[in-house]
Order: sequence, then C-alpha cells, then structure tokens
Amino acid sequence: MGMMILAMIGGLAILVVGAEIMVRGASRLAASVGVPPLIIGLTIVAFGTSSPELAVSLQSSISGQPEIALGNIIGSNILNVLLILGASALITPLLVAQQLVRLDVPIMIGASILVWVLALNGTLGRVEGAALFACILLYLAFLIWQSRRERNAAVEAEYAAEYAERVPRSASRSALHVVLIVVGLTMLVLGSQFFVDGASNLARFFGLSELVIGLTIVAVGTSMPEIAASLLAAFKGERDIAVGNVVGSNIFNLLSVLGLAAFGAPDGIPVSQAVLSVDLPFMVAVAVACLPIFLTGNVIARWEGAVFLGYYVAYTTYLLLDAASHPRTMQYRDFMLLFVMPLTVITLGIALGRELHSRRNDHSSSRPSTQS
Repeated sequence: MGMMILAMIGGLAILVVGAEIMVRGASRLAASVGVPPLIIGLTIVAFGTSSPELAVSLQSSISGQPEIALGNIIGSNILNVLLILGASALITPLLVAQQLVRLDVPIMIGASILVWVLALNGTLGRVEGAALFACILLYLAFLIWQSRRERNAAVEAEYAAEYAERVPRSASRSALHVVLIVVGLTMLVLGSQFFVDGASNLARFFGLSELVIGLTIVAVGTSMPEIAASLLAAFKGERDIAVGNVVGSNIFNLLSVLGLAAFGAPDGIPVSQAVLSVDLPFMVAVAVACLPIFLTGNVIARWEGAVFLGYYVAYTTYLLLDAASHPRTMQYRDFMLLFVMPLTVITLGIALGRELHSRRNDHSSSRPSTQS
C-alpha cells in the first residue's frame, strides 16, 4: 500500500508543478507574440488551473478507467463549493461580485443540469463530449467579447502585472517558452499516469470502486491548486478571488474537462444509476444552492461557510458508508434528504426573503418623492 500512496503523492506533485510550468510558458509565449494579458488570463490561465483535472480525466478515460474520470469531475465540483468556499468563508466572509451572480453562477448551474440531462441515457459519449466542449468555446468567446466591450482599467492592470512580457521579445526567449510548455505537458502526462495508477490500485486494495476513489481522493488531489489558491486569497484578504476561482473552475471542469474526457473515451463514459440518482443530483443541488447564498448581501457569511463544510462532511460520510455496504446507509441518506436538506433550504429561503425585502425597501426609499 505504501508504494500506491507514494505513487499518488509523487504523481500529484508532478501534476501541480507541471501545470505551473506549462501555464507560465504558455502565458509568456502568448504575451511575446502580442496577445493581450487579459485574454491570456481568461483563456490560457483558466485552462491551466484545470489542467490537473484534465490530465487525470483524460488519462483515466483513455486507459479504460472512465469511472475515475467521472468521479474526479463530479467530486471536484462538489469539493470546490462545499470544502473550498466553506473553509475560505470560515477564514473571512467572502465577497461575491455582481457578475458572478448575474452570469457565472447561472452558467455553472446550467452546465451542471446539462451534464445531468446528457447522462440520463447512462453514457456520456463522443457526441455529448463534443457538445460540452463547444459550450466552453462559446463561453470563452463571450468572456473575450465582454472584456473588450467593458474595459476595466484595474483588472487590465492586474493581468498586465501578472502576465505581460517584461523583457524584449527574442527568438531565444520564445524558444525557452516553448521548452517550458513541452516540459509542463510532459510532466502533466507522467504525473497523471502515476496518480491514476496509484488511485486505481488503492481502490482495488481497499475493495472500493474506482468511482468512490475518484469522488474522494482523486478529487481532493486534483483540486489542490484551487484549494491552495482560494485559501491563500482568503488569508490575504482577496475575498472575491476565492469565489471567482471556484465558480470558474467548476464551469471549466464540466464543459472542458468532462467534454474532452468523454470525447477521448473509446466507448464513452458509463454513468451508473447510483451516479444518476445521488452524485449528479447532489452536484446540481450544490450549484443551485450557491445562488441564494451569493445573493444574501453579496457575501458568503461564516455560518454559510459552516453549512457548506457540514454538507461536505455529510456527503463524504455517505460515500464511505455506501462503499462499505454499511447497514445504516439508507437510513443515513433518508435522514439527510428528509430532514437536514429541507431545514437548510428553509433557512436559506428565509435569509433570501429578508435580503430581497431589504432591497425593495432600499429601492423604495431611494425614489424621489413627488408632490401633487
């Protein structure tokens, strides 16, 4: 077992370092040929932060272990919201930008529902994968169009400081950027092989399904860049970055990573009845739950972060109980579905109602009075 865990840790380390090298090389190369820094951040860097999930999912799909790919993506999206946002909000209440509420969260919810609908026939095949990837291309095109239409000097300056080329362009530097991209991609391939092999062997050793391993260990491992970035942003007081990082990552995971994984799997990705009845609905519910929470004062409060963390613990507990065929699994699930989740919905509904009522009162008081 020690060698399996070592393979996973080593593979994860190679994945994370490879992703960072590839993103740096690609962003510098794009900057050297005149691509605006803002566009680099919206495209290359956005893909790069999801590259560990992409590498692991593609590797597992191509090597005949599609359940790891599916579990990795569903588990990562659930973890991103419940664990990362929950822990970040406990550190400091998180600010939610208006664009996230108006645009990105609805797109995340729509993408989650779309994946669930496409999977209802029991398989995500190449046609479904191509459709999902086409959606991410449309989303990127819209982001680029919007960034050019609504120029934000502060955001552009931030991206320029991070991704602009700081030295004169030269053939040798361009060659160095290409080398970095190749090295980063190679590390992603090798790291994903080690990680997937270690995960599948660990699943067999403990008698767990590859889906459960994907939903838990693999999801945590490939989400390490997001976990580190969001928690660091929360500690530094960059409270809006933590939220945007999670929502953007979830959209890319569903449309880009799952789309390419389904397209690359020779026989498609099989979706079991358990996934259709538990994991995918839970992922959709988590995405939908973001909207009322994000609307309440445009802040994720500490108590809401605690609710998120509690649900992640409850979901992981259910997975482990189900994997162990524990006799109390169904009672535990029914308790969560019939008592805990409705209670949370009622609480969030009351908070949302108060927020909307407060906004209406503020809007009414801000109207100029008319005298007859």
